Amino acid sequence: MSTATQRLFHEVPEHGEPDEAAAPTRGLARPEEVLRAPLPTPAPPPLAVGTAERAWQALRQQAPAYLMGTCSLLGIVLFWHLATTYRLDFYIRFANIPTPLEVLSKVIEVNGSPKFIKNVGMSLRRIFIGFAIATVLGVALGMLIGRYRLTRGFLFPAMEVFRPIPAIAWVPISIMLWPDNEVSIVFITFIGAFFPILLNTVSGVQAVDGVLLRASQCLGARERQIMWYVVLPGAAPQIFTGLAVGMGVAWVSLIAAEMISGQFGIGYFTWEAYSLISYPEIVLGMITIGVLGLMCSGLIRFIGKAMMPWLTYGGRAGSNP
Repeated sequence: MSTATQRLFHEVPEHGEPDEAAAPTRGLARPEEVLRAPLPTPAPPPLAVGTAERAWQALRQQAPAYLMGTCSLLGIVLFWHLATTYRLDFYIRFANIPTPLEVLSKVIEVNGSPKFIKNVGMSLRRIFIGFAIATVLGVALGMLIGRYRLTRGFLFPAMEVFRPIPAIAWVPISIMLWPDNEVSIVFITFIGAFFPILLNTVSGVQAVDGVLLRASQCLGARERQIMWYVVLPGAAPQIFTGLAVGMGVAWVSLIAAEMISGQFGIGYFTWEAYSLISYPEIVLGMITIGVLGLMCSGLIRFIGKAMMPWLTYGGRAGSNP
């Protein structure tokens, strides 16, 4: 029963008795009482949360994860220090491995020279160009292959033929295909990132709920609108998973290509240090590769959380303490 209908009937006293002591009976209300608008409910006062308080709340939520990550890294460094200081030898030999202090001194030394910075800059330039091309083509082709049966039957078998070929096997043919080494290294980086992005996009598109597709069609959405507003958001979680996996494979492919045919880059720096038997520089190159890969993967995860806030809230609600 609606509010207006409920107000048609109200309790009125019987005739001949005082209003205070009368037994209530039901009667019709006057028209002006029925048409009278209900009194507005006062809104609760807004909660004023400042920027500093929001930052403090976010820090408190992420503090346990940061603390555990820091303890894990410190544990690795501590084991490294003890193993190299006491020259442990239990099938794995630490006699020739440099200590953390030796690597730290090498970090201070190479940061003063522009050669190391140039190598890092060249690797970052190659990884971003190759990964950007792989993202555009991988996501576009993955959506077409996952959405349309004709495209899947025409393109997917050819993709499956090329997919098992490792990126390092493309080095000789890429040197012959492209006019210079720079383009061939970017091409190998692209190959490493392309197939994980493609396959995860295809899987994400095929996993979109058919009810959403039929509902959008019933509401009159065109195919372009369905692809942009239904298929792409529905497949976005798996697309970003493919981007994270593709970034890792892209770094592996880039380092291998730089070691074989490069003249600059962090992979070339590490291989040159091995040729010159400079152990601290070898470890420095490995640590630099790991840190750069961690930063690139963290950037992808940050962009994914910014573009898919519903997953962040869902993960908080369903996570176990």
